[in-house]
Amino acid sequence: MTSILDELQWRGLVAQTTDEPALRAAFDDGPVTVYCGFDPTAASLHFGNLVQLIVLRHLQRAGHRVLCLVGGSTGLIGDPRPTSERVLKTKDQTAEWVERIQQQVRPFLDVDGPNPAVFVNNLDWTAPMSALDFLRDVGKHFRVNQMIRKEAIAARLESQEGISYTEFSYQLLQALDFLHLYREHGCTLQTGGLDQWGNLTAGVDLIHRADGGTAHVLTTPLITDENGEKYGKSAGNAVWLAADMTSPYAFYQYWINVADSEVGKLLRVFTDRTQDEVVTLEQASVERPHLREAQRALASDVTTLVHGPAATAQVEAASEVLFGRGDPAALDAGTLSDATAELPGARVPVGTSVVDALVAIGVVDSKGAARRLIGEGGVSVNNAKVADVERALQADDFLHGQVALVRRGRKHLAAARKGL
Repeated sequence: MTSILDELQWRGLVAQTTDEPALRAAFDDGPVTVYCGFDPTAASLHFGNLVQLIVLRHLQRAGHRVLCLVGGSTGLIGDPRPTSERVLKTKDQTAEWVERIQQQVRPFLDVDGPNPAVFVNNLDWTAPMSALDFLRDVGKHFRVNQMIRKEAIAARLESQEGISYTEFSYQLLQALDFLHLYREHGCTLQTGGLDQWGNLTAGVDLIHRADGGTAHVLTTPLITDENGEKYGKSAGNAVWLAADMTSPYAFYQYWINVADSEVGKLLRVFTDRTQDEVVTLEQASVERPHLREAQRALASDVTTLVHGPAATAQVEAASEVLFGRGDPAALDAGTLSDATAELPGARVPVGTSVVDALVAIGVVDSKGAARRLIGEGGVSVNNAKVADVERALQADDFLHGQVALVRRGRKHLAAARKGL
């Protein structure tokens, strides 16, 4: 790549810029100070925030200065949604989430090297500002006729519910952030999602009107699948970056299950793989789709980025176990629980015969069928074949005191969960 902008464009991480030639020149003259804001409107960041963190990683690695803003003030307001007013969180709840998200973001960026990321909270400069100062110093630079053109605001104005002045003023607060960081840190670039274009450019306009300065915006595209649906939903739920909200196992499986036609795009966006590596993996998807080599590389890289190598090793081992390979006893209790949570099955007491267990967990319809299946060598417990038709489930068959994996043939897996 000849420049960081070329790198970002090749990876599919650039949707719009305010002035590409000027931004390219600024990068070449660098370093540029860039910021991205994350509002604590939930206890964790999600799939969409991951795109922004990856952009910041690329920019920091290219030598540019990164400011990471977690919005203690904007989080109290909330960016207006097109459909309805947000339920405001308490100040204590927001402060707790600010701290949690700051800690969540730190591993994605270099915080100890010669060019460390700087963490800021916009509550630090908005809380001391009076309402009169805000209206005089910020509000006077905005025109309402321009503000109402923003898509989300326009949609709300046409609805019966309308929009509160609180949410209507959100873009002023975000613009103030850019102006403050421009003045205090020399920040001249803000990044964000394409749907944030109006809020981002409001900051550019404010810098120009208030200080006569020049600043830039770079947005990332919405990452959608082959049907045009946004990535980041799993069974109707958001894919969170926090392990206690989306388990590392579920996170890994989300990436494993992406379509062959999409995996090359996602490798470019979410990993550090080179062009040659991506092309090789895309070719493998065409020539050996059943091996899912590209998906495995994608899932491994992104899970390691978000949850660390130890968690990735555990979930990869769990995936092997569920396919009948590997030792399930090597899995930690948390990963075992996550990996087996969706398996069909039932609770059975210690000492239950494998024959009775097969019937209880729904693997076969009758004890006779269970005995025939065992006699044919078609049953395993914890990936070890059952040879004795009289075998019973012992306490140590229930891994971590939780569950025994009972398999019929190669594909039918169920969970015998320890019961009383």
